[in-house]
Amino acid sequence: MDHSSGEDTDISESEIEEYGEKSYEDLKSGSHSLKISDVAYTCPYCPKKRKRDFLYKELIQHASGVGSCSSNKRTAREKANHLGLAKYLETDAAVAADSSKPDAEPDSQTDPLADHDRDEMFVWPWIGIVVNIPTEFKDGRNVGESGSKLRDQLTRRGFNPTRVRPLWNYQGHSGTALVEFNKDWSGFGNAMAYEKAYEADHHGKKDWKVNHCKNSDLYAWIARADDYKAINIIGENLRKVGDLRTISDIMEEEARKTNKLVSNLTNVIEVKKLHLKEMADKFKETSQSLKQLVEEKDKLHQAYNEEIRKIQSSARDHFQKIFNDHEKLKLQLESQKKELELRGRELEKREAKNESDRKKLSEDLEQNATLNTSLSAAAEEQRKVDEKVLKLAEEQKRQKEDLHKRIIQLEKQLDAKQAVELEIEQLRGSLNVMKHIEDEGDQEVLKKVDTLLKSLREKEEEYDGLEALNQTLIVKERNSNDELQDARKELVNGLKELPRVGPIGVKRMGELDNRPFHEAMKRSYNESEADERATELCSLWEEYLRDPGWHPIKVVMVNGKPENVIDDEDEKLKDLKKNYGEEVCKAVTAALMEVNDYNPSGRYIISELWNYAVNKKATLEEGVTVLLNMWKKKRGSD
Repeated sequence: MDHSSGEDTDISESEIEEYGEKSYEDLKSGSHSLKISDVAYTCPYCPKKRKRDFLYKELIQHASGVGSCSSNKRTAREKANHLGLAKYLETDAAVAADSSKPDAEPDSQTDPLADHDRDEMFVWPWIGIVVNIPTEFKDGRNVGESGSKLRDQLTRRGFNPTRVRPLWNYQGHSGTALVEFNKDWSGFGNAMAYEKAYEADHHGKKDWKVNHCKNSDLYAWIARADDYKAINIIGENLRKVGDLRTISDIMEEEARKTNKLVSNLTNVIEVKKLHLKEMADKFKETSQSLKQLVEEKDKLHQAYNEEIRKIQSSARDHFQKIFNDHEKLKLQLESQKKELELRGRELEKREAKNESDRKKLSEDLEQNATLNTSLSAAAEEQRKVDEKVLKLAEEQKRQKEDLHKRIIQLEKQLDAKQAVELEIEQLRGSLNVMKHIEDEGDQEVLKKVDTLLKSLREKEEEYDGLEALNQTLIVKERNSNDELQDARKELVNGLKELPRVGPIGVKRMGELDNRPFHEAMKRSYNESEADERATELCSLWEEYLRDPGWHPIKVVMVNGKPENVIDDEDEKLKDLKKNYGEEVCKAVTAALMEVNDYNPSGRYIISELWNYAVNKKATLEEGVTVLLNMWKKKRGSD
């Protein structure tokens, strides 16, 4: 938008400070006149329709308020001009204002109660009200500036509030705040100056009622009876923190408190006077007693000095005697010292010889000890080797005996089979021979042979039948076993979905128990961090358990039978036990043995029907019994 001159052209926000300095220099050069009388000042930068008279302090507050306001109602040039004016008033014009202050300022500057109706109702403690605080909708609620920031702004303007408390409702920041001042009359003076400053800038209570919600400037005033009784968030909070009082009531209460304090102080003074008189009498008595004590002390001091002189004289004589005796003893000690030095040199020579002998003896003892240790270790190693050789010999002997017995048993079975076959062949041969014999008596023998042969065939047929029946039963047993295994799997899958109510349940074989890990971590970390650390460590060891390349299990012979046991020398298990304790190591080894027993090839977790009472695999009958009991209980409840 074009203007007729450069003065009407606005400036940017970044140029406010620079232009403020220019306005300050113009004021210093006297280009603008501020004083309109000895006590009244005017603002050279406000429009004519806003022109009004200010006291010096009010003009400073006006200039500071406009210069630091965040409202869009004021242009950047107006803010810069008022900042320069505030600087000029606080520095260059301060001396002149101070010199005219006693005559220019009325009594209302020294007496905050002047020009006020003493029967007017105020909220006490003194509380100011600020409205139209800018807010914005953020994260589902209204937010605005903090109370401390607004308090600092008011403090810089000289109002010295003790606290600014923003008012919040269910929507967030309400755009209003309560400004608390000191409870004394200086606080009342600050509160009234605060109200007048905003009224002077046309931002008082009346202006707010006229310009309600028409701009973003702050409006402020001191809380009175109508604010206290208002049915809104301001009235609710005022009724919580204060009461309605008149200035006369407060002054009368202070007068009563002052009179009571004066009365109490008068009584205290009377008591102190009586006490002082008693102290003076006691001081007089004490002075007389002290004087007598001083005289007695002087006498005792003289007697003491005399006694000390006698003691010192006696001590000198005694010391001289001691000194003479000491000289004699010193001479005797010198002679004894020389004798001891001679004996010492002789002992050193002997000691040197003894030391060499002792070193040699010590070396021999060390060599013997080393040799004995080596011999002991060798003997122990030889003993272990002998035991291993004996065990191997016994095992070899036992295996040979078992093999020999097996060979004998097989030979007997072979002989019996061959004997039967030979007997059959002999019978068949005899039968063939007898067929060619025409003798009648031989015919009877042949009949007997035929009878035996017939019986033999029947036995063979019976044997073949039994063999076929046995194969049939084996097939049926295998099918039944498969069916039982399928039934067991279905039972396990069904019980997995149900809570365990007795000793029979489903156990995940090879699953790692994480409780010892949590207990170990709680000893070093707090609750939340311990849970996180325990979960990480447990996951790491679950990966180790699934790793086919890690197999810390060895086979040992126990009572002549091979058994799988944990290898205690495994480095991972040793480090785990050292760093986290025995219980964590036991949890890992237990899961490892379960994986090795139930799924050594796949090394993944499988579910198994388990009897927790006896800690072993449960039978199918026990699992079915649990299901029947649960079915009966459910049927009874229905």
